[in-house]
Amino acid sequence: MIDELTDYGIRREKLELIASLQRKLAGRIVERPLDVSRVEAVAAVDVSYRGNLARSAFVLCSFPGCEVLKTKVVKTEVGAPYIPTYFFLRETRPVLLATKGEDFDVLLVEGHGRAHPRGYGLASHVGLLLRKPTIGAAKRPLKGVSPDLWRKVGKAYVSVGNLVDLGSAVEIVGELLENGYPKPLKIADRLSKVRTHEKD
Repeated sequence: MIDELTDYGIRREKLELIASLQRKLAGRIVERPLDVSRVEAVAAVDVSYRGNLARSAFVLCSFPGCEVLKTKVVKTEVGAPYIPTYFFLRETRPVLLATKGEDFDVLLVEGHGRAHPRGYGLASHVGLLLRKPTIGAAKRPLKGVSPDLWRKVGKAYVSVGNLVDLGSAVEIVGELLENGYPKPLKIADRLSKVRTHEKD
C-alpha cells in the first residue's frame, strides 16, 4: 500500500517521476506579452468522458467578435485515469487529436496552466507541445497555488499556458465572456457532451 496507489493503478514511484518531469518542463514555459490586436482567431477545446471513451470538441471563433468559424468532435479511447494534479496524463491525447491540423492564433484549454502546484498543468503541456499561445481557463483554482499565478475573469480562473503572459491572457478571455465564462469553451463543452447519452 505504501508504494502503490491502488485507486489509480499507478505506482507511486512513477507518479513521483512524472511530477519531477512536470517541474522540469515548467522551466521551458515562455511567458511573454501577446499583441492582442493581431489575434484574429481563438480556438477552444474541451473533453468529456463516458466509460472508456473520450469525446474532445474543438471550436474556432473569430476574435474579438466570437463568431463560430468551425467545430469538430473527435472520439478516442481513454488512455489514463483521472488523477488530481496529473490531469494532463488523461487529457493531452484527446486535446491533441482535436487540434490536429487546425490553425489558430490562441488556444483556450479547459484546465490550468501555470496555476498548478508544480507550475505545469494541462494548458502548459499542450502549449509546449503545440508551440502555440495557450491559455488555461478553469472553473475553480487548485489548492496550494499562489493567487499571483491566476486571475479571476468573470467566472473563469485564467492562467498562462505558454507563449503568453497573464495580462494578455486576461485581456483575451475578457473579450470572450458570455454569462461570465469564455464563449468558445462553453460551446466546446456542449459539443463534447452532445452524444454522451447515446450508444457509442
